[in-house]
Amino acid sequence: MAEDVGSTVPRRQLGRLLRQYRNEAGVTLDAAAEALEYSRQKIWRIECGTGSVRVLDVKAMCELYGVPPEMTAAMRGLAVETKSKGWWHAYGDAVPSWFELYVGLESAASRLREYGETLIPGLLQERNYAVALYQTGSRISARDRERAVEVRLQRQALLRRRLPQPPHLETVLSEAVLRRVVASHSVMTAQLTHLLEVSELPNVSVRVVPLAAGPHPGAVAGSFVILDFPADDGGRAVPEPSVVYSESLTGALYLDKPDELRAYEDAWQGVVRLALTEAESRDMIKTIIGEMRHD
Repeated sequence: MAEDVGSTVPRRQLGRLLRQYRNEAGVTLDAAAEALEYSRQKIWRIECGTGSVRVLDVKAMCELYGVPPEMTAAMRGLAVETKSKGWWHAYGDAVPSWFELYVGLESAASRLREYGETLIPGLLQERNYAVALYQTGSRISARDRERAVEVRLQRQALLRRRLPQPPHLETVLSEAVLRRVVASHSVMTAQLTHLLEVSELPNVSVRVVPLAAGPHPGAVAGSFVILDFPADDGGRAVPEPSVVYSESLTGALYLDKPDELRAYEDAWQGVVRLALTEAESRDMIKTIIGEMRHD
């Protein structure tokens, strides 16, 4: 596994397999916790892929669920991989624990579909725009703000990385995002110019839903990201299930149930249908830049 993908995907793979075998064995969470002398929360965290897993724990759980020896060996290998760390761990508290999982998923994704209702997405932000966002009503120190900005800028490297292949980023923005002035008109013109530059990358698409489109599914759903993952082993293995990420001020939702994914897929298709083409979107961005320079 590529080093910068980190431990997120093996954690999720392992958790999904352990939950599958537990359910097939007819063992409830409470029964597993009692038999293994673990807390119910510990087993739940392992199955949700939210932390590294000891090989010893995997061995004990596989024995309880009657997992075949060859699959037990494979799952123990996944447990070893959950100890690997991505680049973002070096930033410590600058990456909240609830966001750390997302950074790992983002690094592992092959396709990112992001709708922005209120702000330019982090992967497309220019430094001064990002700095201004962290200064707005911020309670953290100047040093921590700078580290948080560096994390955001470092994440952007995945769009230009050589190996593994960079993800394809499809972004749809509300026109309001482009017109909402952050810090100053000069900061916004620099940000919009940066947006045009990044949109020229072969793996990046930027489109805009005009305000004239009226109410639409994205306005109801709010900002969100759908992350799709590549198949392993030359496409022979089943890829990781897609995940929807929706962030709030103090945490985030990670949604991967079929009905949840369908709801956000519908919302995504809704905004895509209303969005301008890439060329039309670029023209709108250029027009707004011109308006701001003359204000």
